[in-house]
Amino acid sequence: MPEPQVYVVSGGMGASGEQLARTALAQFPGNELPIVVVPQVRNAAELGRVIERVAATGGVLLHTLVDNSLRELLVERARERGIAEHDLMGPVLGTVEGLLGTAPLGRPGLYRRVHEEYFRRVEAIEYAVRHDDGRHCNELAEADIVLTGVSRAGKTPLSMYLAMRGYKTANVPLVKGVETPRELFEIECGRVVGLTLEAEPLLAFRRRRQRHLGGAGLEAYADPHEVVDDLEHALAVFRRGRFTTIDVTAKPIEESASEVEAVVARQSGLEILSRTSF
Repeated sequence: MPEPQVYVVSGGMGASGEQLARTALAQFPGNELPIVVVPQVRNAAELGRVIERVAATGGVLLHTLVDNSLRELLVERARERGIAEHDLMGPVLGTVEGLLGTAPLGRPGLYRRVHEEYFRRVEAIEYAVRHDDGRHCNELAEADIVLTGVSRAGKTPLSMYLAMRGYKTANVPLVKGVETPRELFEIECGRVVGLTLEAEPLLAFRRRRQRHLGGAGLEAYADPHEVVDDLEHALAVFRRGRFTTIDVTAKPIEESASEVEAVVARQSGLEILSRTSF
């Protein structure tokens, strides 16, 4: 028999059921079971395929279906196949219905739609963290915005700020003598923004960074001539990729972010998100 699995079946994305499953499994250290989330189960045919899959592995089935008829069908078919199932949603809906005296709508995905802005920001932050400092460049096509520039140009904090606004933002460092990732030139150039700044502030940033790291082996990093060369190398990359640039010298991060949004919206049709506080 295959290894038993914990199946989480949902009419939505299954996030709440998955979290509960992981919380429960945390109480059994060293006895981990694979968790399989089966999202957006909306009809009897899809449900039947899930039941067959669970029956084949001998797993347990947790479900958060809000559609009452589909939930009853799942329970019936699971019992017919001898599958252990646990309803994580039905009892809660029944209790709340009794308190309010109102029947639930039974429409899957409502929570996510109501909280769409929150989920968009979470996904954007996760993307920005995963794609910080040139990591996973093979996934740049998924980004709403890609920032590029020399070291200490402020790419990471600006990426995180834009992610908090809901944009999937990646950043790619440009280092003289290191080949620029080819993926940077393969995506739509209108989504790429080059960050520039004056040499003197950049030199000051790098010297502070050098002192913080102890200075050993970083002499060139904070050398005035090397700083100028790095900036010129970056400008050459910007010209090659036809990337629009913004000067971030002495600008607050909010102003730089607004400029990036406007540039990318104008060039690629990016939707400017609402400016609600976060």
